[in-house]
Amino acid sequence: MDKVAAGNPMRNPASSMPSPPSLTSLPVYDRNLLPEPGSDLSEGAVFLLDKPSGWSSFDVVKFLRVRIKTRKTGHAGTLDPLATGLLILCAGRATKCISQIQELPKRYHARVSLGASTPSQDSATQPDAQAPVPDLTQDQVRQVLTDQFSGRIRQIPPMYSALWKDGKRLYTYARKGEVVDREPREVEIHDIRLLSFHGDWLELDVLCSKGTYVRTLAHDLGKTLGTRAHLAGLRRTAIGPYHADEAAEVEQIRNFYDQMT
Repeated sequence: MDKVAAGNPMRNPASSMPSPPSLTSLPVYDRNLLPEPGSDLSEGAVFLLDKPSGWSSFDVVKFLRVRIKTRKTGHAGTLDPLATGLLILCAGRATKCISQIQELPKRYHARVSLGASTPSQDSATQPDAQAPVPDLTQDQVRQVLTDQFSGRIRQIPPMYSALWKDGKRLYTYARKGEVVDREPREVEIHDIRLLSFHGDWLELDVLCSKGTYVRTLAHDLGKTLGTRAHLAGLRRTAIGPYHADEAAEVEQIRNFYDQMT
């Protein structure tokens, strides 16, 4: 339900606004509460949005920026275009809190397709290798997740990523069919659970640290299971204490602000 802000919707409000602002002292807007059109958000505001598939994270930033009329607006953690789910945006002085939000653990619902890998490690590119899927049981998959993909692990970032290498984004090399060396990075999988398993696909619930590539986790899991794999679907369900089921949808925001103009 769309509502106009009444008062200051704080979560764990602090008694005063420090400089830079504290995340807990900022108003957080979501599907139940949006700021009135024309509100001055220069002192800072946080928005929970549900990113639709096919939109880049910056597409969402541009979409919101135009409607809240606050030029200083940015997101606190990229979602791949094909992914959906929680994207946190910060406006005004809240942009100083982006690094705080980025440090929070993230939870994802991931669907992994077994039997084929792709250059991008997700369904954005066509398969580049295939392998038969072994006859696996749920218990075997769970054991692999516990033994190989829990706690601190090392990942080699995918070529289709925005990381820099010798002055270029990795995806620049990838789009030319080039592969360059990447240093492994340590990330932490706080919790990983097998939700369902149906022979050639499985679904996971993953709680992980900043910098984790769920695409790479899917790719590496396939190899560990004796086959190939890629990420077939991804939804970010939570960032720290913030949840996707609280997030405003794009159409809700469009309807709320555009009808006022």
